[in-house]
Parts: sequence; structure tokens; C-alpha cells
Amino acid sequence: MMDPKRPWECADMSQVRAEIDRIDAALVDLIAERFGYVDRAWQLKVNSSEGAVVNWRIQQVIDRVKERAKQRELPPDIVDMVGAQWKNMIGWFVQYEEENLRQAQEKKASATSGDAGDADGA
Repeated sequence: MMDPKRPWECADMSQVRAEIDRIDAALVDLIAERFGYVDRAWQLKVNSSEGAVVNWRIQQVIDRVKERAKQRELPPDIVDMVGAQWKNMIGWFVQYEEENLRQAQEKKASATSGDAGDADGA
């Protein structure tokens, strides 16, 4: 694969489109990588007192993303759109985490109550 071109180095639309496609693929790869950490988070929370949702953390992530977009000098409308889309993505991740955490805790409680039932003759 050739080195990425900077926008001003693109001589024609095919080069612009190739770079956009490259970036889109990288964005999907980064979201997949992020998903791996979300997947690990609920696993760690099974044996923790921390629940799936930490509202201050959600807002912190959105604020950081919007600040990064501002630092990159994106237009204000895009900064707002990025923040809104990040909130949507986080919402999906939170639902995923909550469901997996709930299932794991139910499984854990079921295994524990099954052992207790055997111990007292029930």
C-alpha cells in the first residue's frame, strides 16, 4: 500500500476517494478496537461493585471528543454532530455492557444459589 496522501497532494478525485475510503476503513477499525475495550469492561465489572453506567464518565468522553474536534478546527456544526454521534455510539455500548453484565450476574447468582440449595438439603 502506498503512503497516505495529504488532501492538497491529491491530483484528482480518484485519489481523494481512495484516501476517504482508507480513512473510513481506519475509523471502522478504531471503533472495533474500542468495542474490544467495552467488551472487557463488563467482564471486569462482574466482580466489582461498579455498575455498567457511570454517567460522569459518559459526559467526560463526549466532552473530550468535542474538545478534540474543536482543537482540530472542525466547524461548530460538525463538532456538535460528532458529539451527538458519539453519544449514540456510547448509548449502544452501554446497552451492550448492561445486558452482558446482567446475564453474567444472573448466571453467577444462579450458580451460587444452586450451591446453597444443595448445602441445606433443599
